[in-house]
Amino acid sequence: MEKKLYTISVYSENNLGLLNRISTIFVKRHINIESLTVSASEIENVSRFIVVVNMTEEAVKKIIGQLEKQVEVIQAYYHTDDEIIFTETAMFKFKSDLLFENPQIQNIIKENNMNIVTVNRTFFIVEKAGRRHEIDAIYDAFAPFGIAQFVRSGRVAISKEAMNIRKILGEIVQ
Repeated sequence: MEKKLYTISVYSENNLGLLNRISTIFVKRHINIESLTVSASEIENVSRFIVVVNMTEEAVKKIIGQLEKQVEVIQAYYHTDDEIIFTETAMFKFKSDLLFENPQIQNIIKENNMNIVTVNRTFFIVEKAGRRHEIDAIYDAFAPFGIAQFVRSGRVAISKEAMNIRKILGEIVQ
């Protein structure tokens, strides 16, 4: 079978140690986590883990089964990139003089519809939400100017398919 990127969504109770147990499931199988995001979900007191992995569909189905065996896990799903809408956010920090003295920096910011988060005497910070390849391209464009700091979030994703998660999980939780 062919390996490809899968986005796994895990709905769970928000309990201490669950992140460790979830990551251990991947480590034991020698699966590298490409991206990991944990946040509140659309259901009160239910968290959502979004894990991006590169593996076969057969392997991802086994992982889903292992995840659902965790006591706190309510339900887990997997999707391919064409089944979801997804994005990441990145922030770049530079010395302030670059913003005022280098029109190329200004052009990169404008051409990529980036937001200026803050500007002060010593530094400025810009952010961009988009796909990984877009952020990588912006990084490459900025690199020659000396990026002081860079950070990227994990993937956030929502399925294109209508999924009434509240109803599905409500039935399971009750």
